Amino acid sequence: MENQDLRIFKCVAEAKSLSKAAEVLGYVQPHISQRIKKLEEELDTKLLIRTNRGVTLTNEGEALFDYAQRILRLMEEAKAEVNPNKFKRSLTIGASQTVSAIKIPSLFSSFLKEHQNIEVKIKTDRKQVLQEMLSYGEIDGLFLSGTYNEAQFETVYHYAEKMVLISPLSEERAETGQLTLLINSDVNCIYRNRLLEFSKKHHIHKANIMEFDSLEAILQGVRDGLGMSVVPASVVKSRGDIKNIEYQELSEDVHIDFVVKKGKQRSQSLKKFIHFLESL
Repeated sequence: MENQDLRIFKCVAEAKSLSKAAEVLGYVQPHISQRIKKLEEELDTKLLIRTNRGVTLTNEGEALFDYAQRILRLMEEAKAEVNPNKFKRSLTIGASQTVSAIKIPSLFSSFLKEHQNIEVKIKTDRKQVLQEMLSYGEIDGLFLSGTYNEAQFETVYHYAEKMVLISPLSEERAETGQLTLLINSDVNCIYRNRLLEFSKKHHIHKANIMEFDSLEAILQGVRDGLGMSVVPASVVKSRGDIKNIEYQELSEDVHIDFVVKKGKQRSQSLKKFIHFLESL
């Protein structure tokens, strides 16, 4: 097996599509199909099941995918170990936009001061998508709030985050009338769900609801008098324009977990990051 065949197979498995893998890798699809076929012939087994929706892995394909991840990761670590001036170790972490707004950049900043030879990347998306990425090895770890698949993942670090209810100044509310609830479009967002719980408890659950895909859009909407929202307290306190809004700290904290995949061999970069978190 050539390492490029493993890279192609890994990309196909992650994308669940030959055409998408070809696009990511910059190849034409027939080339991808040919390399997968060559790999199946060499191993004398079927690795992929092709459907109208893409491809899925056979049991043998799942086994090879696990080995491919480990082999390619070890190759990257070997290059970084042999020539650290040219090659850096990599670490890819997932988090929602809300969770990654303040705390995560601060953690990365402190971590990189101690480990300058590690290249850190962050992936932001919806909670469910990020869990799928962690499952398929596209990210090394994930910061999330709320429940997750405990059979597949495990928590190695957690912290608590204060929440605040933010709303326009009183005079802004007087001009606009009934407020709108500004929520994240991710139905699993803990801040979205906490705002909906708050509105129900205070009998404002019949208010208009407006969904946004970014934290910045929500904050701007509140500043412009559009409506109210619930966000991390650290986000509001880090901004210099909190005078334009009213905020009320909520009694219950949000608990954030950093989870990794169970049973998966951890890279040196991930081990160092976990050790860093445990030392905080």
